[in-house]
Amino acid sequence: MQGDKLSAIGRTVETASGRISYTEQGTGPVALFVHGVLLNGHLWRHQLADLADVRRCLAVDLLAHGDTEIAPDQDVSVTANAKMLKEFLDALNIAEVDLVGNDSGGGIAQIFAALYPERVRTLTLTDCDTHDNWPPEAFKPFLAMAAAGGLPGTLHAMLSNKHVYRSPQALGPAYEHPEQLSDDSIEKYLRPFVRSEQRTRDLQRFLAAFDNKHTLAIEDRLRTLKAPTLIVWGTDDIYFDVKWSRWLADNIPGTRQRVELKGARIFFPEERWEEFNKELRAHWQAAQPKVA
Repeated sequence: MQGDKLSAIGRTVETASGRISYTEQGTGPVALFVHGVLLNGHLWRHQLADLADVRRCLAVDLLAHGDTEIAPDQDVSVTANAKMLKEFLDALNIAEVDLVGNDSGGGIAQIFAALYPERVRTLTLTDCDTHDNWPPEAFKPFLAMAAAGGLPGTLHAMLSNKHVYRSPQALGPAYEHPEQLSDDSIEKYLRPFVRSEQRTRDLQRFLAAFDNKHTLAIEDRLRTLKAPTLIVWGTDDIYFDVKWSRWLADNIPGTRQRVELKGARIFFPEERWEEFNKELRAHWQAAQPKVA
């Protein structure tokens, strides 16, 4: 059963990596959307709603995020998440996807595409961890806070006062217009992390596993990736400078186009979704096999 153009449907599927939560909308070839740290599939709601006429859109919740349920001590690294995506697709009998990643989800998408190139019909990367820029300098204070034991208090502070989430000291710099992010979206992103002490610990383990060894390990294979690739980058991102979009374009031979969104920041798929969806549609259309 597939979602339709009018509504997104929340689902779960059992895999070796846990009970994976995802949202589905639309019909047609499958597009798989992969979010980054501190978020979940809600990031992609505008893609699911707007692109459901041309794709069966799936927005997955990563290990240690959203409603995905995992074992207390399992690996939650980015490589483990890439392997989870393969298990996820296997469980749904999906052979190949149009893969779209953002932030650490873009790093996971690179790893997935390098390890399982036969599963990638097209690849789209937005501002994300690249090469040895993992974790980015601007995110290291957050990681240090979490390592020092401050994560539970910080999560509760951001939930009890949403202005804290939007502040320059928290996630505000990830948005062009943080004041426009709704309280409801902040709840959807953060509430799953505090449903239990275990879920907070899972996020802590995800953060502690940040290491550029994961992206460096697959670079030889990334440099052989022939899947048609689109790179879309916000020029005002404090975490991932636009130079990394050029690095990806230079190192992924399947790159067809690199687009810069002037003034955009890391979470532009949410803020400037109309511009981004236009690029996705054009990319997917150009990559379709020509009919004789």
